[in-house]
Amino acid sequence: MTSRAIEAIDALADDPFFLHLSYIKPHWPYMVPAPYHSMYQDADIPAPVRTQVEIDRVHPVIGGYMSNPAARCFADDTKRRHVWPTYLGLIKQVDDEIGRLLAHLKQKGLDDKTMIALTADHGDYLGDHWLGEKDVFFDQAARLPFIIFDPSPQADATRGQMCDALTGAVDMLPTFVESLGGSPAWHWLEGQSLVDILHGKRSGTDREIVVSEADYGRMPFFPRLDRTLDNCNMTMAFDGRYKLFHHPGLPSQLFDLREDPQELNDLGIDPGYAAVREQLKGQLLDWSASLKNRTPVSAEFMEKKRGLSFRQGILIGFWSSDEVPEERKLPEHLGFI
Repeated sequence: MTSRAIEAIDALADDPFFLHLSYIKPHWPYMVPAPYHSMYQDADIPAPVRTQVEIDRVHPVIGGYMSNPAARCFADDTKRRHVWPTYLGLIKQVDDEIGRLLAHLKQKGLDDKTMIALTADHGDYLGDHWLGEKDVFFDQAARLPFIIFDPSPQADATRGQMCDALTGAVDMLPTFVESLGGSPAWHWLEGQSLVDILHGKRSGTDREIVVSEADYGRMPFFPRLDRTLDNCNMTMAFDGRYKLFHHPGLPSQLFDLREDPQELNDLGIDPGYAAVREQLKGQLLDWSASLKNRTPVSAEFMEKKRGLSFRQGILIGFWSSDEVPEERKLPEHLGFI
């Protein structure tokens, strides 16, 4: 894939390009070629982030995911210890391939004029929370790496800095469009451009929460929860401290990441946090109710439509012509409608 990416860039000569290079690794089946297979055999492996309480008071949806083969596999510490060095080798292999690509950009003189974003579509539990794979919204799966290099001089103000703004993958496309001098199609896009953050003009986004969505309708356990295919959705709302897992028809889950950064203490039914849960649910409702429910047309189109009926002489609700503003009256020979 790296070689094909290099070939594609070379074939473009001096033309601008947008390249989406999506490595599948690190990923199942946790196999990696030499020399990466043996690089980390003696590495210290972190202990799993999990407690017995998570099993004793398991949420029905989380319990369903715990029953999956991947989760059962990583609940076995021997198997987990076997996989971890390979997983690290997979990461190292991707690191090296990205390095090869960046070196080629530098060789071609493109390193100082190419915006580069490194991110992922999800994380991997590897046994944390008694889970495997990528499901649900714990940080291991939902908090993604996002490193972005903006070559413009305007980004020098923030170069090398970290940012804890509430951002999401939906912000990437409008950021790319604006950085290239375009105007993002906001009537289609959910995200926000991060260009002003990259250029030091602001420190965060306008949103109060960042949202993730998932659906367990494809999972074999869903019939046991008295769910149907059309109500297996779940949504996460995170405001920078509290994270809510909203499960329609089932209890919510709530975690305070300031006091419980490893998300081990579920406050979903704790009466002392009812107000926090309701606030996040209300914010989720506002988010869903305003999520591009209007016909997807541009703001310019809507501006042209505003007051069009009035300008065309369609005057509804006026009892007599005396009530019509002068600027809205039709010429006398056309009469009053």
